[in-house]
This record gives sequence, structure tokens and C-alpha cells, in this order.
Amino acid sequence: MPPSADIVRDLHKYEYTILYAIERLMKRYRWVPFDDLKRITRLSKSELEYRLGELMEKDLVSYNAVPYPGYGLVFAGYDCLALHTLVGRKTISALGSLIGVGKESEVYEALGLGVVVLKFHRVGQHSFQSVRLKRDYMTDDAHCPWIFASALSAEQEYEALLRLTGKVRVPVPIDRSRNTIAISYIPGVNLNQCTLADPRPVYEELIGEMQKTYSLGIIHADFSEYNVMVNEDHCWIIDWPQWVECSHPNAEDLLRRDVETIVTFFNRKYRMGIDPEDALSAITG
Repeated sequence: MPPSADIVRDLHKYEYTILYAIERLMKRYRWVPFDDLKRITRLSKSELEYRLGELMEKDLVSYNAVPYPGYGLVFAGYDCLALHTLVGRKTISALGSLIGVGKESEVYEALGLGVVVLKFHRVGQHSFQSVRLKRDYMTDDAHCPWIFASALSAEQEYEALLRLTGKVRVPVPIDRSRNTIAISYIPGVNLNQCTLADPRPVYEELIGEMQKTYSLGIIHADFSEYNVMVNEDHCWIIDWPQWVECSHPNAEDLLRRDVETIVTFFNRKYRMGIDPEDALSAITG
């Protein structure tokens, strides 16, 4: 989970200096050596040792002795930098409660000009190698720590929302910093958590939204009942970090998987008898 609002607000300026320095140096090092931190921050040895101790006490930084002594950001430390930036831009003024947990994200309410949603991307160390193999946005650089993989995931999702907003029912992108995106709040519940009195209009609206997305050259590539929000008026498609262009070599297979997944859900739960090929034809024209 991200650090508390009190930690973000009360962190000493030297501690922010150290966090920013570790972030910068992690592009070169898996674990940042003390001497490099001292050189970059220009803090005295005693001050740096004290502040690093404070950051580790707050669970924002970790220490590792193998293969050499060094320091690295943990997710909470990276979140802290993202929140510090978003507050500085006046995108948000308060962090609210947890409203959702995904495979690689945590979602919170926050306060900006109104209620907004903050999504913290969490590409974990255990899934990192599979992510590198499956996600086109991952770099070929052998040194790409999980915090930067998470930032790339957030950037990927934010780009999709920018391209789709106003054309497809998706959350409106507001701002992004590092692994965190601020998006509009969507009232409603996940499709998998509700029972629809009349599922046909919702299904047809979803197929229509998928067709609009396809016409814009985008495929969701991770579409399911878990990535749809519904209320009494409309449905919205969420969670876009895995999207691909329609020109992608695997685009046809990914679109077919998306269609089969959502059709299977409606057929299983509502016994609608939908033919996946008919749904696919409706999307591709």
C-alpha cells in the first residue's frame, strides 16, 4: 500500500532529496552504493546515515548487502515520490481509502477538484520476467528494475486513455507521475459483482464500445468481466496497461481472446447463447 498522507506531508526535505537521488541512480545500479548517494545528495556522512535510517524505518527504502552494500526504493518509496509530485501539481490534495486491488495494481479514492481515482501500478518482482516477455512496452535493456516496469505500465495505460477519451467509455485521464495515474471516478460496480436484470443491453453496449476501440486501432488485450464497470445508465471499460495496436503481430489472437472471454461470461451467467464469431464480426465489421 502507498505511504500514509502524514508520511508524504511530513517527510524532511533531505529525505526527499535522498529518494529522488536513489530513483535517479537506480537507472544505473540495482542497489545504489552509499558513496554515490553521498556524492549526489551532498549530505554529510552522518546526515546521510541518519536520513537513510529514517527512510528505512518508514519502509520507503530497503538495504541490501549482497552482492554489495546498497540501497533501493521499495514500492512505498516510489509511491511517495509520485504522490509528492501530484500534490505539488495540485492534482490531488488528499488520499482516501482503498477501493480495489488487481493483479498488478492498487486503486484508491483521492480528492482533487472533486473525487478522483489513483491507480498505483505494481509490476512485482515475481512477475517481472513474464512481464518482460509479454509486454511490448518493456525495454530491451537488461537493467530495468520493477519500479520502472511499473512506471512503464502506468504510462502505457495513460496513453490508451488519452487516445480513447471522448470516443469510448473509459475513465478520463487527469495526470500521471511514475507508476501512478489519476483518473476520473466511475460510479458503479464491476460487471462480475452484479446480477443484471436485463443483460442484453449491457452486452450490446460493450460490443459497441469494443467496435469503437477497434476502429481507433486499439485492442484491450486483457478484456473480461473484471475490467468493466456498470451502473443503471452505462458501462465503462477499465484497466488498459496491456493494450496493443491493431497492427500488432498477435492482434487477431488477442482480439479473439477478448471476445471469447466476454461472450463466455454472458453465456455462462445469463445463458444468452451468443456465438463468439458473430460478436467478432460485429466488432471488426
